[in-house]
Amino acid sequence: MTKKILVWLLLTFFVANVSLAQAQQPNKIPRIGFLLAVSPSVITTRVEAFRQGLRELEYIEGKNIVIEWRYAEEKLDRLPALAAELVRLKVGIIVTTGPGSTRAAKEATSTIPIVMAQDNDPVGNGFVASLAHPGGNITGLSTLGPELSGKRLELLTEVVPKLSRVAVLGTSTFAGHAQMLREVELAAGALKVKLQYLDVLDLKDIETAFRAASKGRADAVLVLMNPFTISQRNQVADLAAKNRLPASYPQTEYTEAGGLMYYGANTPDLFRRAATFVDKILKGRTPADLPVEQPMKFEFIINLKAAKQIGLTIPPNVLVRADRVIR
Repeated sequence: MTKKILVWLLLTFFVANVSLAQAQQPNKIPRIGFLLAVSPSVITTRVEAFRQGLRELEYIEGKNIVIEWRYAEEKLDRLPALAAELVRLKVGIIVTTGPGSTRAAKEATSTIPIVMAQDNDPVGNGFVASLAHPGGNITGLSTLGPELSGKRLELLTEVVPKLSRVAVLGTSTFAGHAQMLREVELAAGALKVKLQYLDVLDLKDIETAFRAASKGRADAVLVLMNPFTISQRNQVADLAAKNRLPASYPQTEYTEAGGLMYYGANTPDLFRRAATFVDKILKGRTPADLPVEQPMKFEFIINLKAAKQIGLTIPPNVLVRADRVIR
């Protein structure tokens, strides 16, 4: 009897100590990677929106989630190495911020979940099989970039009287460029507007492009999404003003830097919503089963300071449709 009691006491002591040891072990903190093609200062608002989205889901950076930040700083050839580095760190999820970083992450791993905070055309870029059924290790949010490129040209015709020639600044090597340009060409045909395409393949090409637009007698400029002009948005806005060219842009940051107008998805909202994908995947969902979401909020922003600088009067019927007016 005494022997049985002794055995029971020893077993109780052992189980209690194992339970105590397990309780004292900290829970494994999830580690995610965040891959940007540009410098963090370029998209500060979006990065903060992503952090806000995490906070709303009770993830606090440095406390119960770790984020490995990797920036290519407009040097796109660095993206593959940065993506490979995140894979070596064995992050649980990679969050990407555009087609360039998504492609680099896709080529680096077929198993780690990838969340697109934004992508202009996930299907056309070959990242997902369909929006409803992604089918691989990638999901996230779409900006409807190609479709909205044509709408931005249409808005230019409403703002600029007798618009007949538009210089289009794009980057032919940028993922999704062909789809965006196709939509612009279709819109131009319907609006009877001639296009002057100017390829920006490097930062030094920006000033050259504006000289060519001025020499080609462009009435306005349409900037397509690309990593070069966004990183130099202050220079782009200044050159547009210097050449007295009304310009429409693909990202809100341009108008905040002095650009004339923006129409498109509310990108900070997309980045905030990207946090919900991170949360779902951390809780066991797979990207293949999470449909790609489209924008829920859109913005039309007009910068009246920029309009005044080039002597342009925004028609009242256009101004009243703006969600935000910078005065």
